[in-house]
Amino acid sequence: MIQNIPLERVLFIDIETVPQSGSWKDLSETDQYLWDKKTRFQRKEDISAEEFYEKAGIMAEFGKIICITIGMVEKNDTLKIKSFSGHDEKKMLQEFGEIFNSPRLYNVILCAHNGKEFDFPWIARRYLINGMQPPAPFQMFGKKPWEIPHIDTMELWKFGDYKSFVSLELLAHVFGIPTPKDDIDGSMVSSIYYIEKDLQRIVDYCEKDVLTLANIFRRMRQEDLLKRNINLD
Repeated sequence: MIQNIPLERVLFIDIETVPQSGSWKDLSETDQYLWDKKTRFQRKEDISAEEFYEKAGIMAEFGKIICITIGMVEKNDTLKIKSFSGHDEKKMLQEFGEIFNSPRLYNVILCAHNGKEFDFPWIARRYLINGMQPPAPFQMFGKKPWEIPHIDTMELWKFGDYKSFVSLELLAHVFGIPTPKDDIDGSMVSSIYYIEKDLQRIVDYCEKDVLTLANIFRRMRQEDLLKRNINLD
């Protein structure tokens, strides 16, 4: 039962990603060719590879991480939050990886919404692409499914129904939690990053998602909502 999971061991996490480039024309011919080949069967016949490139932020081979936000629950039911963000993805990942040297994060349990299909593998892949080994919690090679303790709130909500998909926003609504999408949503991140050049707005959005994620997990445990405190040490 999820009520038996030690809450102090859970690291709530969310990432924001964008296409590697803000413009299709800035891609090399090889990148354009490989993107065309990769997405050929995902696109409708009347949508070109160039038009579909706005979706590159969902594929680790063609995108990059611009923000990682984490949160952990303190004894006073406060969620302490810390964000790693920037235009230099490698530097950001290095700084993020250093937190796992802390004794507090020994045997940490990762928790994300759709984390097993998106956040966790995305982070691991971008570490490798940047020439680094992923932090230990993201290394799952050779482990059996029941040996991986990580939590995915989407998976919890499925209750074995593999056809089901539910957004973080919808779960927040049904549990009576303030929506994290009161300013922007995921479809707007790329344009805010490349056109508006407002990274802080994206960081704020990511932090709201982490608070919402933690509160959804709390509701699933029949527990009260958390307060928020920035700057996790």
